[in-house]
Parts: sequence; structure tokens; C-alpha cells
Amino acid sequence: MLSAISLSALTVVSASAEQGEPAVNPWLVGGVVLAFLLLLLVGLVGFGGGRDHS
Repeated sequence: MLSAISLSALTVVSASAEQGEPAVNPWLVGGVVLAFLLLLLVGLVGFGGGRDHS
């Protein structure tokens, strides 16, 4: 079991070392995810803002 985990980790590390430049900019992905989460937060606050607490 332990050798399978370490082999998987070694495979991931070697695959990431072979790539020079990522295909998608990580800052762009992070910005899109942040904007999506903020939009969900605004929707949640807007939906629950007019309701009384029980």
C-alpha cells in the first residue's frame, strides 16, 4: 500500500517537472473561482437577508 502511494506521488512529481509552462494560467483559474464563490456568497446573503430568524 505504501509503495503504491509513493509511486503515485513520484509519478505526479515527475509529470509536473516535465512541463515548462502551464497550459492555463493558475492566476486566471484562481480569479475565476474567486469570482464564482463571491457571486454565490452575494446570492446567499441576498436570499437570506430579508428573512427573520426563527
